[in-house]
Amino acid sequence: MITVELETEEIDRILGQLLEGLTDASPLMNDLGNYLLATTQDRMTRGEQPDGQPFAPRSQTTLDRYGQIPLGPPLRKTGTMRQQIAYNYGPDWVGIGSNAIQAAVMQFGAQKHSLGPASPWGDIPARPFIGLSDEDQSQILGIIIEWLDSLAQ
Repeated sequence: MITVELETEEIDRILGQLLEGLTDASPLMNDLGNYLLATTQDRMTRGEQPDGQPFAPRSQTTLDRYGQIPLGPPLRKTGTMRQQIAYNYGPDWVGIGSNAIQAAVMQFGAQKHSLGPASPWGDIPARPFIGLSDEDQSQILGIIIEWLDSLAQ
């Protein structure tokens, strides 16, 4: 039997860095959270869903209710909900959401009276603002590849 020993210090070093980085990907998850926060807030400013479709318009009932108050696009009356979007992350996960009271209704919609007597004026259409566009998915892959590349330096 013949044994050949190869000097692989550089390969061992790079593999070690990769394994260490993959054990705790918190820096990557933080980068992804920052990206998701920015792209979600940008979409809200543009009045778009993740698939690029515009938010459902306000109903005439809603417009009548607010009268002459300038509203701008849906989900932008005050900008508060946009500002309350946040992300959190850990070693192997990232999540984005909002603690704004109206966020779930805007994301999923609601039927008349489903929220109790406080929602008497009619159905509220879903206006999804959290999700991934095709561009988001491409950018996320790029962020991951760049991060993996940085581990091998």
